[in-house]
Amino acid sequence: MRRREFIRFIVAAAAWPLAAHAQQQLRKKIGILYPGLSSSLAPRVAAFRDGLQAAGYKELDNVELVLQATEGDPTRTMPSARELAERKVDVIVAISPAAVHAAQSASTTIPIIALDLESDPVASGLITSLSRPGGQVTGVFFDFPEFSKKWLELLKEAIPQLTKIAVLWDPATGPVQMKGVKSAGNALNLNLEILEVRGLANLADSILVAGRLGVDAILMLSSPVFGTNPEHLAGLTLGVRLPAVTLFPDFARAGGFMAYGVSPVNMFRQGASLAAKVLNGTKPSELPAELPTKFELVINLKTAKSLGIVVPTSILARADELIE
Repeated sequence: MRRREFIRFIVAAAAWPLAAHAQQQLRKKIGILYPGLSSSLAPRVAAFRDGLQAAGYKELDNVELVLQATEGDPTRTMPSARELAERKVDVIVAISPAAVHAAQSASTTIPIIALDLESDPVASGLITSLSRPGGQVTGVFFDFPEFSKKWLELLKEAIPQLTKIAVLWDPATGPVQMKGVKSAGNALNLNLEILEVRGLANLADSILVAGRLGVDAILMLSSPVFGTNPEHLAGLTLGVRLPAVTLFPDFARAGGFMAYGVSPVNMFRQGASLAAKVLNGTKPSELPAELPTKFELVINLKTAKSLGIVVPTSILARADELIE
C-alpha cells in the first residue's frame, strides 16, 4: 500500500468510532410509560412509529424508544417513571392520569406528552389551557365530560327495559368520569351500582360481583385496566351473560356487546406527532394540546343475538362497524 493511501486508511478508520459515537449522541430517546400489559403494546408502538416516521424520525436511525409497561399493577407506575428519568429520555409519553403524575414526580424538566382519556386537563391543573398548556405537559386529552351520558343512552336505546347498571371505575383515573356518569344516571332515571377496579388483578372479581348484583348491563369507564386486553374483558362479560359497553372499539370487535369511543392505536399515532415536535425544539408549554380526531361506534350483533338483544335500526344506522 502506498504511503498516501495508508494515511487515508488510518484517518478513515479513526473516524469510524467517532462517527458512530456522534450518531449515538444525536439519537433522541422517547420513553413510553404504559400502565397496561406489555403484550398489548405491539400495535400501539407500531402506530407510534408510524407517527414518528411521518414526522421524519426513524427508530435505530435517529430515535430510540424506551418502553416501560407496568402490567396493570399500579404500584409499578412510579418506579417505571423513575427508570425513564434515570435513562435520561428526551420526552416521556405517559398514558393515563396516574402515569402523567408519576412522570411529573420523577422529573420536573423532562417534557411530557400525555395520552389521557380520563382527566379534565385544565380543571386538574395539568395544563393552563388547551391552546397554551403553559408547563411541562401537553398531549392528547379526551376532554368530553358529557360522553358518559352517550354510553348510558346507547344502552337504554338498545335495551328499553334497562333500569340497573353496574359501573366499573378505576379510582386511579380520578373523579371526572364518575361525576359525569352519576349525573347522566340521574337524568336518565337509572340505578347505578359503582364498583371500584384497582388494577387488572381485581377485574375478574369485579365483573363476577356485577353478575351477582342483578344488573341489566355493565358500563366500563375509561381506564388502561379496561383497554389493555379486550379479548379477556369480552370473555369476562360474556361469562356473566351481561351486555357491556366501553370506550374502546376493540372490545366489541373481540366479542363484547358495544363500544363507543376512540382507538388507543390512533391516540398513539397522534401522540407521536406531538412528541416529534418536542424533539424538534418546541416547548410543551407552547405546544397546543389536542383532542381525539376520530370516534367509532362498534356493535357486535353476534353477541347481541346470543344475549337475546334486538338492536334497533336507529342504532344500526349510526354504527361505524357491525360485527356479524
